[in-house]
Amino acid sequence: MFTGIVEEMGVIGNLAPGQSSAALTVEAARVLDDIRLGDSIAVNGACLTVTGFSAGSFTVDVMYETLRKTNLGRLQAGSRVNLERALAMGDRLGGHLVAGHVDAAGVILSLQDNGIATEMWVAAPGELEQYLIPQGSVTLDGVSLTIAALKEGALMVGLIPRTRETTTLGGKKTGDLLNIEADLLGKYVSSLLQRSGVQPKKDITTDWLAENGFM
Repeated sequence: MFTGIVEEMGVIGNLAPGQSSAALTVEAARVLDDIRLGDSIAVNGACLTVTGFSAGSFTVDVMYETLRKTNLGRLQAGSRVNLERALAMGDRLGGHLVAGHVDAAGVILSLQDNGIATEMWVAAPGELEQYLIPQGSVTLDGVSLTIAALKEGALMVGLIPRTRETTTLGGKKTGDLLNIEADLLGKYVSSLLQRSGVQPKKDITTDWLAENGFM
């Protein structure tokens, strides 16, 4: 479990592809503190298991499904990635609950400065729409962000200067691919509603909540 608060940006040292997987070596510093074999580290929002480490790097194995579903398969030596260690019990939850299980990848549609923020529109696959709400949470390349606006097939977030400076999002451009993880709690609520025969609605009202036993 993670929070979407990136601890540092690492650099890909080596990407060794196999027939249906890849071994990824990441140069890092802060996330190496107290590192152990089997630890979980989110790399661009994808939860990966540490299989080896040295004084200045760690190695993880990336399965075919992860390569297919995320932007990790596009990385090269020298690529920068967002890194976060798994949440420790008692830590502050600065972002939101993040599983590190990427739902889909979406292309950056546009970037527009607005005051101190940069408004970023990202394509959101249709299967994610039921989990996205204005002012709800979303994770992009491992970064916890608030959804500022929605339109059909896309979401918008605002990047403050610190986010641009301390994560890879500051160097992204139109057309780049981002890993998207929808809010974990939203996915559970949606699943429970569907199993109970209640279809999720975008126009939820207090009357609807009362009729369906939520009030």
